[in-house]
Amino acid sequence: MNALYTILLLILSNVFMTFAWYGHLRLQEAGVSKSWPLIAVIAFSWMIAFFEYCCQVPANRIGFVDNGGPFNLMQLKVIQEVISLVVFCILANVMFQGQQLQWNHLAALVCLVLAVYFVFMK
Repeated sequence: MNALYTILLLILSNVFMTFAWYGHLRLQEAGVSKSWPLIAVIAFSWMIAFFEYCCQVPANRIGFVDNGGPFNLMQLKVIQEVISLVVFCILANVMFQGQQLQWNHLAALVCLVLAVYFVFMK
């Protein structure tokens, strides 16, 4: 069950992360934040990132083997990277519809999935 909680929290964390890192660009395109000074954009992103950390930190604590979870540190990091890329690809296609996935993006995703496979090998 810890593995499921960890993965769900990592997915939620990465949704917040993607909005914190790239959502302001979408707001700028929509004209909402076009006139905001950079410090306001940073503060806006930090407010969103707070919720990212509220999910990321518990995910790592719940999932870490020394806390009774099923994953070691390397496994947690590789899982997080794959989730990050998948969430980014989905949200980028929703938020920035002009951005197309290319074959090399998919090849990179396959390489990350292979990284998960290799990190879990005994």
